[in-house]
Amino acid sequence: MSYHTLRYEVADHILTLTLNRPDHLNAFTIEMAAELIHAFERASEDDAVRVVVVTGEGRAFCAGMDLSTEGNVFGLDESLQPDMDDMQQRLDDPVMLTGVRDT
Repeated sequence: MSYHTLRYEVADHILTLTLNRPDHLNAFTIEMAAELIHAFERASEDDAVRVVVVTGEGRAFCAGMDLSTEGNVFGLDESLQPDMDDMQQRLDDPVMLTGVRDT
């Protein structure tokens, strides 16, 4: 699948997902949210992907929600909101490592 708001690149078992709307400081849209969901689902089924790095094209990682578009990205699908069981499972998973650069 090709994406309009992301770049999906796998090399050496590392998937780099790049938010690719630099002219809008990579602000989230409903399309971007749907593409990210698809990209993560695709990666979870791909044995070649062991690590996922999310980055942004241009001078900003992400400016937040694009307020110039209609719709609520964060209300896209309420079933996707994590509950306490989801969070506990992620905390207990030794494979789940996270980090934020430059914080």
